[in-house]
Parts: sequence; C-alpha cells; structure tokens
Amino acid sequence: MVFYFCYDFGMRRAAIFIVSIAIWAFCFVSGAPAQSNSGALDLTARITPTAARPEPVRQFTFYVLTRSYSEVVKEVEEKDPIPPRDQFIDGLKVSPELRAWLKGHDTLDLTEPDLDKLLTPDDILNVPEFLLAYQRSNSGGVTEGLPKPKYMDADKTEHPEKYEKLRQDYLASLRKFIRSRPETVSGVELQLDGVSPQHKWATLQNDRRKRVQRVAPDVAQLKFLAAKAETDLEGHATISGLAPGDYWISSLNLDANAGDMRVRWDVPVSIERGKTARVELSNLNSIDARSSTP
Repeated sequence: MVFYFCYDFGMRRAAIFIVSIAIWAFCFVSGAPAQSNSGALDLTARITPTAARPEPVRQFTFYVLTRSYSEVVKEVEEKDPIPPRDQFIDGLKVSPELRAWLKGHDTLDLTEPDLDKLLTPDDILNVPEFLLAYQRSNSGGVTEGLPKPKYMDADKTEHPEKYEKLRQDYLASLRKFIRSRPETVSGVELQLDGVSPQHKWATLQNDRRKRVQRVAPDVAQLKFLAAKAETDLEGHATISGLAPGDYWISSLNLDANAGDMRVRWDVPVSIERGKTARVELSNLNSIDARSSTP
C-alpha cells in the first residue's frame, strides 16, 4: 500500500508539472501571433521656417485616425449646413424688390465700390432702398439739375390719383436724368450700409466655422481615434500595437509653429503586419494653417 501511495503521489506531481508547462506553452504560442499581427508607427516632425533650418516639433500631440480629418470636418459641416443663399435672402427684412434683385445678382455686399456698375436706372427706380440711397447721395445741392418730386405724402390718401401721376412724372424725369448722368450713381453704395446683408451673411458663416472647429476634433477622437502620442524634444514619437490598415496622422485643428510657419498635418499612412512604418512630417506634406479648414 505504501508503494502505490508513493507512485500515485509522484505521478500526480508530474501531471501537475506537465499541465503547467502546457498552459505556459499555450499562452506563449497564442500570444505570439497577436504580437506579430500588429504593426507600429515611427514618426518625426520638423518644420522649416522661411530662410532657416528645420526645427523639431517638440512636445506636440499627434493623433492616428482611421479616417482623414478633412473628411471628418466635411461630415460635421454636412450636419450643420449653412442655409441656401435664396433662403437666407428670403429671411432678410428688406423690400421684396431688393430680395428679387439680390437673387438675380451674384453679390450680397451692397457697399462694394463697384456697385454702381451693377445698377441700371430701372434698378434704382424700382428698388426702394436703391432709390432712397440715390436721393441721399445726390441731395443737398451736390448734384446740379437733379429732379425733385412735386408730390407730397398727404396726397397719397387725400388725392391718390394726383399723387400717382406726379410720382410717375418724377420717376420718368429721374430715369432720364440718370441715363444722361450715369456718374451720379457713383457713391450710392455709401448710403446702403444699413441694408447690406453681407455682414449678416459673413457672421452666419463665421459662427458655423467656429462650431465646426469646436466639434470636429471631438468627433475625430470619439469615432476615429486609433492612438495618439506626444513627440519628444527631438520631434520624435513611436506608437506600437496598431492593427494593419490605413490610417491618417493628424494634428486635428491644432497648429504647429516655427518662425513664420504655422502648419497642420493630415497625412495618410499604411500599417503592415509585423512592420514599423516610418513617416517624416515636414512642410512638404503639411497644410498651411492660415488657409486650411477648421
């Protein structure tokens, strides 16, 4: 009985040892493919200011995205569209005649210096805002021979027929005068600042740009972020454990500065299984931050 007890005990210890070795081997073997199935990224970022040497982009965070940041920006813009131009014009608190004129002309800035080249005598007479601006621009004895209206506002209700006849006579005289003196239209834009929709349109676009600039980085990180890393003092960073595939190295909406240069990056890179992709970020593959989208 003692002999069997010792044999059984030894066999049990051996079995435990063998099982332990098997478990360790299984973990090692199963872990090896996972490690070899991933890739890595080695990046260096430098900016070359005008007439100067390249400088490393130090302690700057780069984001590895599964989608181009420019495409992320487009997605955010599509979800926050600017109203169509005609819809914007329909919402303006101006005369129906001015709305119709704006829809028929490729401008919203009624204060531009060349506005007089866009205005015909009929435009001035038919659009109340233009007529008032023309009258103000040429009033006070500034323009010699300018026709003056002979009707009064009181006649509009007390003597409507007389009022209308005198008004039409005035408009006919004014039309003839404008055609003979086209230079009198020059300067009318100075009287239209209060009704020009350009400032409102620019504000609408600027507010939307700020919203996109604020939202797009959050969307990029929440939906498309694969990894991120901060460069060292040499402008160098490494990222490991990336699944094989196509990525974009992005600075999002952050600018990297060196001298007179302000740039951003949105650079594609392919990660292969078991390999390290090396990318140099420079002026050549950057986007000028002064002209870039949010």
